[in-house]
Amino acid sequence: MKDINMHDISNQYYDVLKELGNIGAGNATTALAQMLDARVDMSVPKVSLLEFKDLGEVVGGEEQIMASIYLRVEGDVEGSIMFMLPKPAAVHLANKLMCGMLGVCSENAQDHELGEMECSAIMEIGNIITGAYLNALSGLTNMKIYPSVPNLGIDMAGALLSVPAIEFGIYGDHILLIQTKFSDDIDLDGFFLLIPDMESYEKILTSLGVM
Repeated sequence: MKDINMHDISNQYYDVLKELGNIGAGNATTALAQMLDARVDMSVPKVSLLEFKDLGEVVGGEEQIMASIYLRVEGDVEGSIMFMLPKPAAVHLANKLMCGMLGVCSENAQDHELGEMECSAIMEIGNIITGAYLNALSGLTNMKIYPSVPNLGIDMAGALLSVPAIEFGIYGDHILLIQTKFSDDIDLDGFFLLIPDMESYEKILTSLGVM
């Protein structure tokens, strides 16, 4: 396997990676709108290849409380993915999915304690969103990708990111981050992290015709 210079990939193939972000986020927007029975708009995704050490700052600071859906992927691509939302955004989406049963507003969402039903709602939303991105990747590359059972975490961003950080001891030091702003009656910043192993990076880029 030839060495992959992640900096060169970032400079030369940004548009291809952005297309992945556009399709994935578009799929996620459609799925969210159907799930919530509401209009959901999406801004153009911001796609970055980052060093892992910079990730905490990009998602709003390592001490920010966030919700994350984390799962392994296998098949033609191996690695893991994570979708992260600030806690108020996660509470807002759970409240919408539960038809307002939580009785929370944007002012008190940060301090709202999440129960089993709310966590199940967030997990369902995370499943839909991660599935949308994986389907986009699979469709663009014509590769088979199988997700594991996802795990939900609610903690400081730094603690949540320590899970993929352990894998980065094996995989390398760069990560593909797709940042998307969804909006219905409030704006929601979501962060999708794709963490393939280095061999899978080569497979993905070869399938996309950029290697």
